[in-house]
Amino acid sequence: MMRTADIIIKKRDGGTLSADEIRHMVQDCVSGRIPDYQMTAWLMAIYFRGMSFAELAVLTEAMVHSGQVHDLSSIPFRKVDKHSTGGVGDKVSLILAPLVASSGVPVPMVSGRALGHTGGTLDKLEAIPGFNVHLDAEQFREQVGRIGVAMIGQSESFVPADRKMYALRDVTGTVESIPLISASIMSKKIAAGIDALVMDVKTGNGAFMAKAKDAERLARTLVAIGREVGMPVVALLTDMSQPLGRAVGNAVEVVESIECLKARGPDDLREIVLALGAEMLVLGKMAESVAQAREKLIECLNQGKALETFARMVAAQGGDPHIIEDQSLLIPGDLREETVTADRSGIVASFDTRRIGLASMVLGAGRQTVDDRIDHAVGLYIEKKLGERVSSSEPLCRILYRDPNKMKRAREMISEAIAISDAPAAPPCLVKFRVDADDLARGTGRGENE
Repeated sequence: MMRTADIIIKKRDGGTLSADEIRHMVQDCVSGRIPDYQMTAWLMAIYFRGMSFAELAVLTEAMVHSGQVHDLSSIPFRKVDKHSTGGVGDKVSLILAPLVASSGVPVPMVSGRALGHTGGTLDKLEAIPGFNVHLDAEQFREQVGRIGVAMIGQSESFVPADRKMYALRDVTGTVESIPLISASIMSKKIAAGIDALVMDVKTGNGAFMAKAKDAERLARTLVAIGREVGMPVVALLTDMSQPLGRAVGNAVEVVESIECLKARGPDDLREIVLALGAEMLVLGKMAESVAQAREKLIECLNQGKALETFARMVAAQGGDPHIIEDQSLLIPGDLREETVTADRSGIVASFDTRRIGLASMVLGAGRQTVDDRIDHAVGLYIEKKLGERVSSSEPLCRILYRDPNKMKRAREMISEAIAISDAPAAPPCLVKFRVDADDLARGTGRGENE
């Protein structure tokens, strides 16, 4: 008979756990047979000692089978999803999912909510009047089969091991564990019934993995887990040294997403969408190369197919598709507006991107705890981005707000977060690194110029 304490000690001392030992910990965690203090000790041992890729594969599969697993095998074609590690202004999923679906690759997407300085896809979707993110398994499968895309949240029965383990990690200082982060992400994606995954691993001062070397390590770990469990995974390291696009919030990001779906919108947002989407089409076997996939995606944007798929998804999930042409359904006219202006002329040299995200949260667009209520209408609009020239008193950022006191705090944070210099500043490289299973086998990865 296994003793939980022995398993904790084994990992504490740097040992490699057996598959049975890992499954014991996960199953007994979910059932409540292991007290929280022992589970926390095990998580802390993993934090310090790490896990091999083989151990991580077993942990991930044990977490997957701790609850409901979506069966999408009846849907033809390869199902491909994308996951982001989180960023400020990251509304990519709202554009990417319907765009890729309109190109022939089904996208079953299970998304999360905002916590801290990064936004959550579900909160952005719920800015759409009537949009329902709580489809049951049959509704989820039917919609993906019929429209090609559905975007939902986690149910109580979906990967309960992850919910329990994350709650413990959140209060015991073990959130920043690359093995535990990787198992958390991969278990939820595998349980969603997908065949392949594209990871958007953010790096920069607005990302959880601010250092590129940590982001690269996370990317390689995610790809390695995919290899171990038989799921193709491609990871891109993308820039988060400034907000992505110009809108930061919920409704304002939906508006910007619609603009992008209309083949407009900010260039950086469009480029990230195309880079991730091209990888998804290749994994979905709807294109033979990234270059061919990009052409197909651009065609779907220009011909309105992506926008049409978005409208169908919104309507299918109870939302009002009239938001596409009537922005007042998303951003009410009673919101107040304040402008943050430049105190000198020059060039935008840097953003404290995390601080921009926190300012949005202060306004009410994000949450500090999971129980906080979100005001979907408030948000920010960045007028000047890295490398752009600005004149004294010219707008740097517009604030949409309700509460003057919250606006004052947010205004101070934004003013401190944007630095202006006389020296020229080049816009950042958006896609810094790419890694797949073949790169792991060779011990390589590809940077921007390779």
